[in-house]
Amino acid sequence: MSKAFVLMFSALIGMHAFAQTSPAVKKSNSGICHEKGSKYYEQTKSFTPYASIEECVKSGGRLPKK
Repeated sequence: MSKAFVLMFSALIGMHAFAQTSPAVKKSNSGICHEKGSKYYEQTKSFTPYASIEECVKSGGRLPKK
């Protein structure tokens, strides 16, 4: 295996891991959907990840109160 291939493969694995730890939307255990950049997104540690707010709401989640 070439060194370039190994480096590229490692970068892809790292990007995949980052995507898994930083979803676009987190649904908290209490069912609130928090979008990336919203007030409680970073504080939400126990969650189900979603690609969009629409997916989160369709799963039974709700939008946060303003």
